[in-house]
Amino acid sequence: MPTISMFYGMLIQMYWDEHAPPHFHVTYGEYKATFNIKELSLSEGELPRRATELVLDWAELHQAELLTDWDLCQAKQQPNPIDPLK
Repeated sequence: MPTISMFYGMLIQMYWDEHAPPHFHVTYGEYKATFNIKELSLSEGELPRRATELVLDWAELHQAELLTDWDLCQAKQQPNPIDPLK
C-alpha cells in the first residue's frame, strides 16, 4: 500500500486495485479512517475531530492529484507523492 503523503503524524495511503468509489486511507496513531475523494467526506472509521478537519482541508487542496493517484493505483502503477499540509 503506497504512502502518498504524511503530515502531522498522519499517513495518507491508497491500496492497489481497490473498490469504488475513489478513496484514500488515513492512519493516525491507533485511528484509521477512509475518505471519499469525490465527495470530500469521511466514509469509514474515525479520527479525532481536528485530524479529520486537517485531512479534509488537505484533500480539498489536492483533489485532482488524488483522483490521478486513484487511477494510477487502479492500473497497478506507483502513485505520485502529494505535498503535505503545511
